[in-house]
Amino acid sequence: MSVSALLLFLDIIIFTPHLRFPSHSSASPLTAGVSTYLAEPPATHNGKNVFGAFAINNELLQDYFATQGYTVLGPDYFFGDPIGLHVNPDLEPFDPNFDLNAWVAKSKKQADAAVPAWIDGVKKRYGPKAKYTAVGYCFGAPYSMETSATDQVLAGAFAHPGLLTEDHFRKLKKPFLLSCAESDSSFPLESRRRAEDILAEDHATYHVQIFSGTTHGFAVRGNLTNENERWAKEESARSVIGWFDRFTD
Repeated sequence: MSVSALLLFLDIIIFTPHLRFPSHSSASPLTAGVSTYLAEPPATHNGKNVFGAFAINNELLQDYFATQGYTVLGPDYFFGDPIGLHVNPDLEPFDPNFDLNAWVAKSKKQADAAVPAWIDGVKKRYGPKAKYTAVGYCFGAPYSMETSATDQVLAGAFAHPGLLTEDHFRKLKKPFLLSCAESDSSFPLESRRRAEDILAEDHATYHVQIFSGTTHGFAVRGNLTNENERWAKEESARSVIGWFDRFTD
């Protein structure tokens, strides 16, 4: 049976206590020297409808995706320098001299350089018979879209994206899921509607979901004590799996 390999392009910032990087991270030539967070499916699992990973607060999205039968790989394209080392959850810097825009530019440049070779390394590791998909969160959205503009994956998705242009939507080749916050300064209403117009004009295969009462980051950093945020976070992840199952089964 072939592997279903899900490429997870991580959010820019992770603070909430229910999210952690797994202890089983690794860096090797197989992933182009980029530290890669790996979550593999259990030896046995009871279908793809269980959502136990979010029942406890110390599990990652990728741990949930793995319980659904996917081998999940996420590159550390921040190379040990995540934004959380520099700012608090409100993006207020610990050091008043910290330049957020410069950090984003630096991180984007190094990620742009690393991701293509990392994908090649993953595909060498799992081979041509694996079924590849890609999902990006915030900073990671451009990489899931760029990968979905090629034949490297069967389907793609993003949640609360950042750093996108109209070209990302015009170049899309593969089925794509857009999981969106109702209010998102990084992907505002005007941008979302323009993206829908482009996808419709191009007769793309796509699906858009919008979660009321949510803001940027809901799918990764949603407040689990808030019923609406918790449901939106979980439903977004379920939707990603459902979307990928549609094109890999």
